[in-house]
Amino acid sequence: MISQATLPQVLIIDDHSAVRAGIAQALLSANMFCCGQAASYSEALAQMARTNPDAIVVDLNLPDGSGLDLIRWIRQRSEDTAIVMLTMSDNDSDLIAAMNSGASGFVRKSSPLPELISVLTRAIDSPKSFTASGVVNALKTLSVKELLTQREVEVLRALSLVGDIATLAKNMNISSSTFKSHTSSIYRKLEAPNRASAIKIARESGII
Repeated sequence: MISQATLPQVLIIDDHSAVRAGIAQALLSANMFCCGQAASYSEALAQMARTNPDAIVVDLNLPDGSGLDLIRWIRQRSEDTAIVMLTMSDNDSDLIAAMNSGASGFVRKSSPLPELISVLTRAIDSPKSFTASGVVNALKTLSVKELLTQREVEVLRALSLVGDIATLAKNMNISSSTFKSHTSSIYRKLEAPNRASAIKIARESGII
């Protein structure tokens, strides 16, 4: 029997108690997770301060704030926390917004629970990656410039120049760690495995 102490701690954040209970039951039944619950943005902050969960499952709309804002808040403080957005929304723009905010995955509430478990498992294994059904089609609707922030576009252009990370970062008056953080975000958004692939995508899109 697996000890609960060794299982990933998941915090489920949704203002509907039935939704929270259903998700918690599904995750507990899989014998792969331990679950906590929060009904709002403020309650989630209090829970995270107490329990420091390994993963977050959060709704897009909360009664006292935005799930996207909460994702950004978490990601600014931790690159290792798995974050999955779970929402009723069918809009590709919300999927992209979740990815740009730093989410590790995106699942629609209309999806079967095994999909949530699969995405959550991948997110815990690789919180800096992004997993979502339909993400390829969503990305196709956006240009690379729309997908990246202005700063990421500048970093992507810098990557096309000759030089190591330290030199490129110095030329942009930012630290190497900040440059690397932007680079990781670019690779994730463009689904580029390396610098050469990202540069190729940038050239094909007319950025450089």
